[in-house]
Amino acid sequence: MVKIGIIGGSGLDNPDILKNPKEIEANTEFGNPTSSLKLGKIAGVDVVLLARHGREHTIPPTQVNYRANIMALKEAGCTHILATTAVGSLRKEIERGDLVFPDQFIDFTRRRAVSFYEKFEPHKPLHTPMAEPFSKQLREALIKTAQELKLKHHKTGTVVTIEGARFSTKAESKMFRLWGADIINMSIAPEAILANEAGIPYAAVAMSTDYDCWKEDEEPVTWDAILKIFGENVDKVTKLLINTIPKVK
Repeated sequence: MVKIGIIGGSGLDNPDILKNPKEIEANTEFGNPTSSLKLGKIAGVDVVLLARHGREHTIPPTQVNYRANIMALKEAGCTHILATTAVGSLRKEIERGDLVFPDQFIDFTRRRAVSFYEKFEPHKPLHTPMAEPFSKQLREALIKTAQELKLKHHKTGTVVTIEGARFSTKAESKMFRLWGADIINMSIAPEAILANEAGIPYAAVAMSTDYDCWKEDEEPVTWDAILKIFGENVDKVTKLLINTIPKVK
């Protein structure tokens, strides 16, 4: 039976999208997740909603307990995970408000616990394949729905995840472009890594809110600017999720 975990990023963790919601506290061997779990249904499908940065966005990216979040969803019986996130665009063609369904990541974080394995059994090392870190099936469902809803989107993209909580320097932003990154954020790579280790198909809906700071004819990114674009576009991400969930098998 399908049960979908939704990890809500900045402004995208609204429990009102659930039918008959109930709330439970979770605890894992890796500690508490960053929020309680909201359980309910969307289009008849069981859904578990978790707020990545806490319900009031009090937890900075580095301090998010990604291991507890993924493990809490696994222990709640989630068979798939859909994550939402705000991203900066590193490409002119990815405009503000556009949706991107990343298929690759570059992990530029430094201080995250990005493995459940703290030790190996003798002569039994566990190294998780990561060539294709995002679920093809989930990405295809998201893309199909975006097409049906006529939402401006990009079918692929490489996301670079930085440590934060600061934004990039211009030199870094330009370097990430040279590396082949298309969008930038502070959370997706650790989640994707851990979801793969946990054996849970994972995909992300990224909303472009700014141009980071590489674009000389644009003001460098600010939090206020991100919130403004979010307020104007959050409904289409919610609509995308609601209409994608029934397609997941």
